[in-house]
Amino acid sequence: LDYLFGDKRTTVIKGVDDIRLGIDIKGGVDVTFAPSDNYDADDTQLDAATEIIKTRLTSLGINDNEVYSDSKSDRIIVRFPWQAGESNFDPEAAVKELGEMAELTFRKGTDADTDEEGNPIPTGEIVLNGNDIANAGYTEQPNDYGDLQWVVTLSLTSDGAKKFAEATAELAGSSTPISIWMDNEMISAPSVNNAITDGNAVITGNFTNETSKKLADQINSGALPFKMETSSFKTISPTMGEGSLDAILLAALIAFILIAVYMVVLYRVPGFVAVIALCGQIAGSIAAVTGWFGFMPGSTLTIPGIAGMILSVGMGVDANIITGERIKEELKSGKTLDSAIKVAYKRAFSAILDGNITNVLIAIILMGAFGVPSSFFSKILNRTIFFMFGATTEGVVYSFGFTLLAGVICNFIFGVFFARLMVTSLSKFNSFSNRKLYGGDVK
Repeated sequence: LDYLFGDKRTTVIKGVDDIRLGIDIKGGVDVTFAPSDNYDADDTQLDAATEIIKTRLTSLGINDNEVYSDSKSDRIIVRFPWQAGESNFDPEAAVKELGEMAELTFRKGTDADTDEEGNPIPTGEIVLNGNDIANAGYTEQPNDYGDLQWVVTLSLTSDGAKKFAEATAELAGSSTPISIWMDNEMISAPSVNNAITDGNAVITGNFTNETSKKLADQINSGALPFKMETSSFKTISPTMGEGSLDAILLAALIAFILIAVYMVVLYRVPGFVAVIALCGQIAGSIAAVTGWFGFMPGSTLTIPGIAGMILSVGMGVDANIITGERIKEELKSGKTLDSAIKVAYKRAFSAILDGNITNVLIAIILMGAFGVPSSFFSKILNRTIFFMFGATTEGVVYSFGFTLLAGVICNFIFGVFFARLMVTSLSKFNSFSNRKLYGGDVK
């Protein structure tokens, strides 16, 4: 449920469509970057690299992403799902672009050495670098022959404009060009005819619309503080993810129907109430995943997250079985229906509480150990227990812990308190006051 005010759409009540699906369901990319040549990056450099990668993802149109840094092992973990209409998306090219250092330099001349592999290494005096550029854009401009060509336009900072004016004034009319390099690749080397003092520059080359946009985006996002390499890279196709989701949902639906029939046949009224409570528990868990509760941020739903939800439903079934059996035992001992229900829920509560507390602790530990470093449980546990290990940011494990915790909380609410209220209320009606409807004999 949402409403539109001007150009702003505000969501009041979130639904199933608001669930953010993980890459194992929706398909996507999971890549880990590490510094090249065993470079020891500090926390400041890792944070800067993380922000630059986030900016590059945004420039690629990938707004639904997860980017985390692990300072203990000098890793940057990037995950993003497939987007709608991305049938031609090239994940390898995207990952390559994310990991490029993208260090832009303007140099006097075209002098360059070569490394052991024969790759050029520019040696000319640096005139400008990425820090001297305020903004980059791309557009079409006519060349010397009047034909339109794609170029990258640069607006320089005040310091950059001053440096560029001095360099172009020095080289104007000479045979020494100003070469433009992106990392160790020379893009162009235009000659200087006159001093350029207006603080603007243009990069020409054999650009297309896509390549000029890519270069402008790289310049705007800034250069990475260190060279990176891909330490792990995997993709999951949307078809594979959707197939897994369909299989899990079908299996869960069949299992739920069988459980519902079993509970109603074996425990009758308490079993029927248990089925209603389980529906409420599932709805509450889904609401938690979407972020419907204001005090609890949502989470990405993964296949392990669905497994955590199913596990919590199983715990809800166990809780209702324990209560149903207790009601039977109390009725067989000769108690009245009201007394049997009251005593059964009271005696079953301790066993249910112990099991749920155990799972709550497990869920909190998983969320703290494998969650985003800035999350509530991660801040607590990483400072007290896991501080020597660093952030792991395994999203699928965090998703399992999240849905397990949400399911256990909903089990307490629906499977214990609401179920007790419903069974007690139904037993007051003449139509539902027969002891046989609760597993007892007629008395």
